[in-house]
Amino acid sequence: MESKIEVLATVKIQYSSDLYKIVDCLNRTLKKDDLMFGLALDEHNKDIAIFTIYRT
Repeated sequence: MESKIEVLATVKIQYSSDLYKIVDCLNRTLKKDDLMFGLALDEHNKDIAIFTIYRT
């Protein structure tokens, strides 16, 4: 059985050291609704975070 992950939205925001707490809370709360959230640093500017919403 193959799992397909669909990107619903991506946004670049100012990085903050507490952003991972929001992403963790969203992932724990909305997992049952087939939603997943990701956070990554921009490759070129470490002051920018990339927040992505996925449907699993």
